[in-house]
Amino acid sequence: MKNTYAVRPFDGPIDIQVTVPGSKSITNRALLLGALARGESVLNGVGMSDDSKVFMEALTELGFDIVTSHKNNGAVSVKISGTGGDIPVKSARVYVGAAGTAARFLTAMLALSDGCYVVDAAEQMKKRPIRELIEALETMGAFFEFTEESYAFPFTVYGKKYPDNPQKNRDRQNESSSDEKSDAPNKSITNENNTGIIPLNIDRSSQFLSALLLCGPMVEEGFRVKLTGKRQARSYVEITEKMMTEFGYKADETGIKTGDEDVYEILPDRGYEGREYDVEPDVSAACYFYALAAINGGKACVEGVHPDSTQGDLKFLDILEKMGCKVYDEKAGMIVEKEPENKLHGIEINMSDFSDQTMTIAAIAPFAESPVKVTGVSHIRGQESDRISAIVTELNRIGVRVEEYEDGFKVWPYESDRVSNSDYGATLTYNDHRMAMSFATLGTSIDGVVIDNPGCCAKTFEDFFDVLDSLYQK
Repeated sequence: MKNTYAVRPFDGPIDIQVTVPGSKSITNRALLLGALARGESVLNGVGMSDDSKVFMEALTELGFDIVTSHKNNGAVSVKISGTGGDIPVKSARVYVGAAGTAARFLTAMLALSDGCYVVDAAEQMKKRPIRELIEALETMGAFFEFTEESYAFPFTVYGKKYPDNPQKNRDRQNESSSDEKSDAPNKSITNENNTGIIPLNIDRSSQFLSALLLCGPMVEEGFRVKLTGKRQARSYVEITEKMMTEFGYKADETGIKTGDEDVYEILPDRGYEGREYDVEPDVSAACYFYALAAINGGKACVEGVHPDSTQGDLKFLDILEKMGCKVYDEKAGMIVEKEPENKLHGIEINMSDFSDQTMTIAAIAPFAESPVKVTGVSHIRGQESDRISAIVTELNRIGVRVEEYEDGFKVWPYESDRVSNSDYGATLTYNDHRMAMSFATLGTSIDGVVIDNPGCCAKTFEDFFDVLDSLYQK
């Protein structure tokens, strides 16, 4: 792909129907569940994002048998032979790239195993948060040696059940000499106050909790996780819980969550069973095309997206409806429609529970008749880029008035009908796929928007700009 992509405005209202890849979040959860299950799983409609490719390569390095096949309709199917919670290869070098789900999920899987592994990541992932997950895994008995920065990639992880785990040796020494106290930085504790509860803060990423829950059945005795932070946005954790039960995990009557909303429980002697599983279309990807209808007028349908989707980003459609769009479901998929002459309404919204759409909201906000204010997303400063800063910088670049907050921003309407960024150079994407796709959406209604480094979209949606190109012919 070229180093830049010049976005063309549409000539008028649109009428489009598109197909998007399978959900990256669901694909990577299904890959992990398939690997941990007993027997074979077949995953249909897999999204072949860079993140999922990295995940599959890592699982292959760990000895899992994975076969990929392409259907006549272009869909991808993956067959994976699960080993019932055992990792076939006991010592390996594993690369997780810039994939957040692969990095967090595989770290938990390796830490709860009986092996020893060297884990490395892309520079981008080295800067993203993982400390809270590692501290929880240390509490559970894993041992980490960090190569560069503490509580960051790369590191060597000695699994909880690894025979020569340094922590086990240290614990034995402590038991034999109660007067000795280790001052090593990686000292493990059994649990919080010896109650069997693992403390965990997910304010910076709910993937920490999903990682522990998904890999939880590897701990035969079970455990509880107590959330210690303030974040209540857990839509992706709900996806995790649902998929665990779909792969055969048997929870008790209250489910994986206990009577306490902040305590999650993995029961003893539970596991997963291999199965055939259909991956939903990626609602995150679908939202860019729904946004096209919101800012250009007309109608957009994304095939296979329906109201029963488990993905939290479906809440974006509720926001579009409040802003003046019509949203409805048909056999092919959900549709967003807006009369071209109608202005979008301004809105104030806490997006903590569907923060991947923060940039999409930012891209349509300038077209509203009154300001759009977004809050509750301070955690996105630690994702692929500092997304709040990136949004503010790039909207300012094209002449949009925007105010930055620690946990969000406020965007005002354009003061003129057309604003061009031709004097400001290309819109930077910070190697962030969602910045690239969101600002490309904005560019379909503003002359002169040029996207820098469009190839970064391969992280989740490699063909995004090809799909966008095809819409000009409809």
